[in-house]
Parts: sequence; C-alpha cells; structure tokens
Amino acid sequence: MKLPKLLLFIWALSLFSCAKKEETTFKFGVWITADAKRTDEEYAKEFKKYKDGGIDEVLINTNTDPKLLGRLVPIAKEKGLKVHAWIMAMNRPNDSVALQHPDWYQVSKDGKSCFDNRPYVDYYQWLCPTKKESRAHVLGLVEGLAKVEGIESVHLDYIRFPDIFLPISLLPKYNLVQDEELPQFDFCYCDACVSKFEKEHHKNPKTSHNTAIDMEWKNFRLNAIKAVVDDAYKIAHKHHVKLTAAVFPYPEMADHMVRQRWDKWNIDEVYPMIYHSFYNEQIDWVGYATKQGVTDLEGKKTKINTGIYIPGLKSDAELKEAILLAKKNCATGVSFFDGNALSDGNLKTIAATKASLK
Repeated sequence: MKLPKLLLFIWALSLFSCAKKEETTFKFGVWITADAKRTDEEYAKEFKKYKDGGIDEVLINTNTDPKLLGRLVPIAKEKGLKVHAWIMAMNRPNDSVALQHPDWYQVSKDGKSCFDNRPYVDYYQWLCPTKKESRAHVLGLVEGLAKVEGIESVHLDYIRFPDIFLPISLLPKYNLVQDEELPQFDFCYCDACVSKFEKEHHKNPKTSHNTAIDMEWKNFRLNAIKAVVDDAYKIAHKHHVKLTAAVFPYPEMADHMVRQRWDKWNIDEVYPMIYHSFYNEQIDWVGYATKQGVTDLEGKKTKINTGIYIPGLKSDAELKEAILLAKKNCATGVSFFDGNALSDGNLKTIAATKASLK
C-alpha cells in the first residue's frame, strides 16, 4: 500500500505546485507596433476588437517614444486593456542618438562592428552591454518609458546578444549552415569587453584556442546582459512598475543560441517566444518548452507567459491547443505575435477558449 500512497502524494504535490503559480487569473496578451500617424479613434476601434476577442493586455512598441505611449495608454485602459511598454533594448536599429557614437556598438570575433557590418539583417544594430555609455543610453530609455503614467511594465525585447545560432527553420533563408560557432556571428569583442574580461580572468578571448568552450568568456557575456536587466529592474520598480521581457524559449536554449540566461535575472515576468515553427517542432513543443522554463524558475517569483506565433499555426484548433498546453504546463498566460496577424477567427477562438477556462 505504500507505493500507491506515495504516487498519490507526488501527484497531489504537482497539482498544488502548479496551482500556486496560477493564483492570478490566466491572462491573454498581444504584441503590437504603434504608428503615431493613426488616429485615437482608430486605436479605440483596434483595442475594442482585442478586448472583445478575449485579450487582456497589449504590449506596445512605440519605438521608445514616451509621448506616443502616453497618448495610447488611456485609450487602451478605457477599453479595459492593460498596457506594457515594449522596447527593443540592446538591438537599437536607427537609434539617432546611438548612431552618433560608433564605438557603442558590439564587435564580432572577426573584428566587424554592428555599426556598419550588421549580421543577418540590416536592422541588427546591437549596442554593447558592457560599455558604460551604451548601457546608460539603454537604461535611460527604460526610465523614460517607466515614467509614463498607467503602464503595467517596461517590456524588454532583444535583451541578449546577436544570434550565434539561428532557429533551424531560418537557416535556408540565409543560405547558412551553423554546425559550430562562426566568428561573424560571435559578439562582443569590443575593446571595453575584452579589457574588462582580461582584468577579471587574466586572458584574452581574441587569442583563446576555442572560445566556444571557454565558460568564463560565455559567462562574462551572460552576466553583462544580466547586469543590464538587473539595473532595469531597479529603475522600473523605482517608478512602481514591473519589468518583463520577451525571451528565447527556455533558459538552456537561450543560453546556447543568444547568450541569454533569463532564469538568473531579477525580473517580474518573462514571455518566452515559444514559436514552434521556427524550430521545425510540432504543437506539443509549446507545452514542452513552457514546462522547461517553469521548472528552471522553480522557487523564484518570476512568472512565465507563453508567447505564441500566430503565422506558425495551421488552424484555430492548433491555436486552442497551444493555449491549453501553456496553461497545463503552469504558464500564467499567453501572448500572441502579433496584432496584425490575429484574424477574426483567431479572436473568436481565443475568447471561446478563455471562457472555457473559467
């Protein structure tokens, strides 16, 4: 009789553990990009559509414009939506201030700067997380958004290094094979990073026999991103808002692909972008990756909100399944990328699935 009782206890414990993480209502969000040229009436109509479709919150990219964000917050709140200030953090394409400082940008192992030699795509213009001036610039932008009245959080995106490995389904698009770390995609070897690393570890990564297995060098970069996040957390909380972030699917994967170890950050909530189609995975991978993240955050206060990529879904039935998989594996909500991709059918499915969870 002892074994069945033990199994029953373990099962009950697992339910209790998930229940503790679900003390708050399971929420639904959507990422959107704002356009200052659109009217308030247009946004009121869009926000009402989201609310009617079961959406609870909007994560708005205003290109770090606090004025535009301040204009949109009351419109969204009037329609019953919470607002998060979505910011592209370390990747700052067309940042007019940063572009005046070429030395702020990350440098690849083969000596090329993101300022004028951008990896993969033209909008990859990554700032160094170590250099004092570039860090201060990013954190200043965070503070500008944190001051906007009525927001729920500052929502960090691109809070990492450039992709050392692309998601597998994207490799053919760039005619790439990435079976190993390639120097043109390996960052940041700028003078500030190399100098600080040498001071701390008494070796130069530029002359390392194999940087791919140099754990101190990898951890140095992981910690550089963590330091920016931790400072952003202090700024956000100083202004009585939360800090959240869009991140790669789960910590070990994020570590491997983009030098991002989000389970070690001081942060209120993460939104892992569990875009299964990017990795040639099936829909059940949404549950798998959610569970991986939840497990890695065991004992921490950080919550997980599963990101779902709408164009990667084959049907509304898959959309419902993805939502249920996230909830089953202890996410506190789901968010959809992005607003433009949500069809009327998608919104009906979201609203119906939300109603079924009550």
